[in-house]
This record gives sequence, structure tokens and C-alpha cells, in this order.
Amino acid sequence: MSRIGKHPVRIASDVEVQLSGQTLTAKGRLGTLSLAVSNEVNASIADGTVTIGPKNDTKQSRAMWGTTRALLNNMVTGVSTGFSINLEITGVGYRAQIQGNTLNLQLGYSHDIPFPIPGDVRITCERPTIITVSGADRQRVGQIAADIRAHRPPEPYKGKGIKYATEIVRRKEGKKK
Repeated sequence: MSRIGKHPVRIASDVEVQLSGQTLTAKGRLGTLSLAVSNEVNASIADGTVTIGPKNDTKQSRAMWGTTRALLNNMVTGVSTGFSINLEITGVGYRAQIQGNTLNLQLGYSHDIPFPIPGDVRITCERPTIITVSGADRQRVGQIAADIRAHRPPEPYKGKGIKYATEIVRRKEGKKK
């Protein structure tokens, strides 16, 4: 039995959710997101909430019950308030700057790394060592942040590289004489 799936998703006042067939669509001030609901679950909208329930008592149906509810909750939150991930750059000469629709990364390689900014995600640099990735789709924001981090993940000896702001880099001891 799903513990997360039991709770109905509360719809914010500035969000409009529609169910047409097996597709849920959420529209808010940050955009529109849609979700194809699995055939294993039922969705219903009533009294400003969306309720998800399993169609039968199979293991797959119970798994999709909680998953669908979590995805729907992320959609409603995303179109109303959005999601953001902060990245920190550590290292001498390592920096980032935005030039038009491109994030230009200087990460100690012999060349700059141009990272094209997708249309559905906003990337900002308050300082040359802080990058903020934000948008309505939680999965997309997380994937873009992971793609940027993958260009130079933090290394354990000096801690140089790109890391999440909440990440703690475990440091190793260097060589001894």
C-alpha cells in the first residue's frame, strides 16, 4: 500500500489542472507541464485537489500509484513556484559567464566549454563562481545541473571542480614524504 499515494495533491490558487483521457495538464505562471497517467492508476479532480488511486491490487499498480502522485505534485509545485539548483565552482581560474544563449565555462582545460542554454530552463551567474539553474520541470532542472557538473566534477584532493551547493566533498590526504 502506498503511503505517499494516499495523500491528495492540493492545487494552488494560481494553478489550473485539467484531466483529458489519460493526460493531466498543469498550467501556471511559470508555464505548462503535462503528464501521461499510467493505465495502472485512476486520477480524479475534485474540490481543488487531485486524487490518485490504483486500479487493482497488483504490485505494479501500487508502485505507479505513489510515483504518479509524486510526479503530479512536482508538476503543480513547478508551475507555481518552480525549482532551482545552485552550483559552486572551486579552483584557481575556474569561472562561468553567460554570453547570449550560452553558458561559457572556464574549467582549467586548454579551451572554454560552451554550454547552450535550453529554452525551458533559466541559467544565471550572480558571481563567476556561482551558477543557478531554475525552471518549472524538476527532472529537467536536475538533468541540466548534472550535465554542467559533469564537465568537471569535484576531485577529492584539492576540492577543485563544480559541485552542488549542498554537496560535501570528502577530502583525501595527499602524498606523504
